[in-house]
Amino acid sequence: MTERVVEIRSDAGIHARPAMMLVKEAMKYPCEIFLVKDDVEANGKSIMSVLSLAITKGSNLVIRAVGKDENEAVISIATLIESDFNAG
Repeated sequence: MTERVVEIRSDAGIHARPAMMLVKEAMKYPCEIFLVKDDVEANGKSIMSVLSLAITKGSNLVIRAVGKDENEAVISIATLIESDFNAG
């Protein structure tokens, strides 16, 4: 299991567009991916699950992955969030 904590810096938090970008990135990896906010865990590969966390600016989000390529998945998703969803 690999985990990393990121702080959400975007003024809008994670709404529909960035949530879809996050899920799309998560789907590239064969491992299970979870997002945890305030002890509530969501499936990182489900748009509805991600949106249900109501992630706002200043939230600390745990990115957790279990399985094949877990390290790469966590790094990739954390980088996407830390870049404020500016996929390059």
